[in-house]
Amino acid sequence: MISGARQTGKSTFCQQLQKEGVFNGDYLTLDDPTLLSAAQKDPMGFLLDMGDNVIIDEIQRAPELFLSLKKLIDENRNRRVILTGSAEVILSPKVADSLAGRIETNNIWPFSVDEIKGKPSNFLPILLDLEKRFKSIQTPWEELIELIKRGGYPEMLHRDSDIRRIKWFNSYLDSILQKDIRSLANIEGLAQIPKILNLLGSRVGSTLNMSDISRIAGIKNTTTQRYLTLLEQVFLIVKIPAWTPDAEGQFVKSPKIFLNDTGLLCSMTNERENLLTNRTQAGHLLENFIAMEIVKQISWHPYPLKLMHFSKHKGAEVDLVIEDHRKQLYGVEIKSKASLKQEDFKGLSALAKLAGKRFKRGIVLYTGTETAGGFGENLSAVPLANLWQ
Repeated sequence: MISGARQTGKSTFCQQLQKEGVFNGDYLTLDDPTLLSAAQKDPMGFLLDMGDNVIIDEIQRAPELFLSLKKLIDENRNRRVILTGSAEVILSPKVADSLAGRIETNNIWPFSVDEIKGKPSNFLPILLDLEKRFKSIQTPWEELIELIKRGGYPEMLHRDSDIRRIKWFNSYLDSILQKDIRSLANIEGLAQIPKILNLLGSRVGSTLNMSDISRIAGIKNTTTQRYLTLLEQVFLIVKIPAWTPDAEGQFVKSPKIFLNDTGLLCSMTNERENLLTNRTQAGHLLENFIAMEIVKQISWHPYPLKLMHFSKHKGAEVDLVIEDHRKQLYGVEIKSKASLKQEDFKGLSALAKLAGKRFKRGIVLYTGTETAGGFGENLSAVPLANLWQ
């Protein structure tokens, strides 16, 4: 199963697999009304007509296919099926039950910076290996702001002006709200979802306060939760859970919310004009940008990694916490400033103290040029261009 937001390249990727001979089988899309009707009316007959190897695009349009797929896969484990979807249909209990142990899910996000530049990043391998060191490297502020404003949607690589980008993003959001979300649930107050999305956009990098969002939007908490679930299912928002120690204390347990792309975020919030001159204003956009870069890199890392955040109700916080398959922790703090002080490591020091031996390394990604230690054991300042250089 290849999941991801619309226009992130799922169909192109599958067609490329065919073209390069990696996958030998039919390709069909359920965007075709005739094929969709056939799949819904006779799922088993539809699949039998396709042969053993098949790519089915936009599978969320016909969840009826999953039970038949289960039967056919159990009968022939050599069958090769690639499914794509712009909505997370695999979260459905019925689908999860029917395909447990038979399906592997991979998410495709908008392009990362290293994908755009064509040079694989070694950020995570260095972070997770204490014997390796990051390098001193310049991070031009102008280049960074352009990366944030453009984002990673493939279409943005061909649109140079802010006006053309904004028009595309506006049409893109309208399409998702009118097609994908409507197909997932029968929503009466569809007009409220853009308001919820904008409220989330103005709070990226903050812990989720459901009551506050519901109050401002003028809707019930249960309705807000339903809308958030739908936005997550179409991959527009990403929830980062909290890390809490096995100890008593005032620790934040709410997740952080990020948008899937900073180009989309800038378009929604109209935060483009002053980013070059106002580093403080750019701070939450930078955190969203870095968080999604790490989400993308985690998605293709050979070992499972879990991304979280850490925060106390009063006191220390760490923007991102990565837990590896051995339960070891690595903290990542994000700063838009070009020079750091000891106090910028307060959150990482608190995390290290609470986690004990589980804590392996903490870094502050910043816009300066030098990699430097001396801020505490295994704590260092790292130029953020190390994410993709």
